[in-house]
Amino acid sequence: MSERSALAVRNRHVPSVMTTDVLLVGAGIMSATLGSLVKNLEPDWSIDVFERLDSPAQESSGPWNNAGTGHSALCELNYTPQRPDGSVDVSKAITINQQFQLSRQFWAHGVTQGVLGDPRTFINAVPHVSFVHGEADAAYLKARYEALAGNPLFEGIQYITDRDEIARRLPLMSAGRPDDETLALNWSDGGTDIDFGALTRQLLDSLERQGGNLHYGHDVRSLKQNSDSTWTVIVKDRQTGQKTRVNARFVFVGAGGGALHLLQKSGIPEIRGFGGFPVSGQFLRTTNAQAVAGHHAKVYGKASVGAPPMSVPHLDTRVVDGTPSLMFGPYAGFSPRFLKAGHLTDLARSVRPDNLMSLMGVGLNSMPLTAYLVKEVLKTRNQRVKGLLEFAPSIDGDDFELITAGQRVQTIRRNGMSGTLEFGTCTVSHADGTIAGLLGASPGASTAVAAMVDVLETCFPSRLDAWRPRLLDMMPSYGTDLMKDTTLLSDLRRWSDKTLRLTPEDQLA
Repeated sequence: MSERSALAVRNRHVPSVMTTDVLLVGAGIMSATLGSLVKNLEPDWSIDVFERLDSPAQESSGPWNNAGTGHSALCELNYTPQRPDGSVDVSKAITINQQFQLSRQFWAHGVTQGVLGDPRTFINAVPHVSFVHGEADAAYLKARYEALAGNPLFEGIQYITDRDEIARRLPLMSAGRPDDETLALNWSDGGTDIDFGALTRQLLDSLERQGGNLHYGHDVRSLKQNSDSTWTVIVKDRQTGQKTRVNARFVFVGAGGGALHLLQKSGIPEIRGFGGFPVSGQFLRTTNAQAVAGHHAKVYGKASVGAPPMSVPHLDTRVVDGTPSLMFGPYAGFSPRFLKAGHLTDLARSVRPDNLMSLMGVGLNSMPLTAYLVKEVLKTRNQRVKGLLEFAPSIDGDDFELITAGQRVQTIRRNGMSGTLEFGTCTVSHADGTIAGLLGASPGASTAVAAMVDVLETCFPSRLDAWRPRLLDMMPSYGTDLMKDTTLLSDLRRWSDKTLRLTPEDQLA
C-alpha cells in the first residue's frame, strides 16, 4: 500500500460517541499549525482532526492550489499602496512581515525538535521581486523602496533600473522588450518558496506521533453548544454513512472556504453579518528545464484596474517534491463553490437574513470586480498565454499547461446597513472562547502561525501566562516588536536561515 493510500484509511473507524479536548475541522495548514501549537503547550490534551477528504492539504494548502510565495510583503505591491500625495503606505507590509517572522521561527523550531524533516522538502530560498514598467510606476517603485529600505525588516531590498542588470537577473522578462521602455525592480534576496502541502503533512504526522487522532473522509455536519459550554459536533463518515457524536471542549473551524457555513451552523452571534464571495483561479505551469533554468525568482507586477489583490500577475519559481517549475498567473474566475471539492449550492446556502444586506451592498459596489471576473472567465488559452508573454516576452508559451488552483472565499463583513469586501484573513471566535474559525485568503498560509497564536490569545487568555515561556521557546520574538529590537531580529534571522537551510552556502550545496 502506498504512503498516500495508507494515510487515506488511517483512523477510518470512529466510535459512534466520543469526547475530545480539541476538535479541529479540516486538515489544512491552519489546523495543522494550531494542533502542533496546542500539543506543545498542553501535551496531555486530546486532539482530534476531522477532514472531509481522504488525505490532508488537498484544498488551499495544496502546493498547486496556491503560489507558495511565503508572503512576507517583500514583493507584493498591494501591501504597499500609494497615497494620493505620491508617498507609499507600508504599514500593512510591516505587519505581514513581522507575522511571517513568527512562521519562520516556528518552522525552524520544528526542525530542531524533529517535528519537521529536511527543510528543503517544504521551504527553499527564492528572491522576491516587484516588477513595473513605465515612468509613473517606476517612480512609485522608487518611493516604495525609499519607504522600506531603512526598515530592518526589509534589510537588503534593492531598487534596480539598469537594463543590463535587469537582463542578468531576469533574462526571460527582459529580452524582447523595447530598448526605450523604462523597467524597474525592487529585489529582495530573502524571499522563499514554500510547499504548504508538505509542511501540513509533516505537522500532522508529528501530531499523530504525539497522540493526536486524524480522521479522514469524515464530514462535519453540525455544531451545537451545550449548557456546560462544550460542543456537540455531528460527524459523518462519507464512506460508510455512520454518524459520530463528538463532545468537544474547544472547536476550531479551519475548513478553508467551508468555514463560513460551519460557523453559521454553530449559531454564534459573532458570525452574523459575515458573508463570502468565492473566486477561483488558474495558473500556467511548466517544468521545461530550459525555461526553469532561465528564471529564478518570484516576480510580482501590478494588478489590472478592477482586479482583486489576489489576482496580481506573477511569474514564480516553484519547488514541489524536489522538482523545480515555473508558474504564471493567476487567472481569476468565478464559481459558486466555496471549496474546490465543494458544491454548486455553496454560495446560495451561505445567504442568511443577517448577511443579506452585506451581500447586496457588496454586489452593488463591486461592479468593476464583477466585470473583471466575467472578462477573465471568457479568456481563451491564447489570451492567457498572451498575458504571460506580456510579462515575459521571450518565454515559450507552448511549454506551459493550464492548471486549476484552489478556491478562495473573500470575506464580506457588515458595514452599517451595507457590507465591505475584505481581502485578507480574519479570525472569528465566540465570546466564551470555546469555538473559533478562520475566514478569508491571502496572506493566509504564510501567516498561519500568527493567526493561530491570535486564536490562542483570544480563546485561552487565562492560560497565556503559563504558556508564555513555551511560546517564547517556539517563537523567540513572540510579543516583541522586531523593529524596536533589531539585535534580536538579526540574531533570529541568522538562526532561522541556518536552521531552514536558506543561507547562500546551502543554496550552493
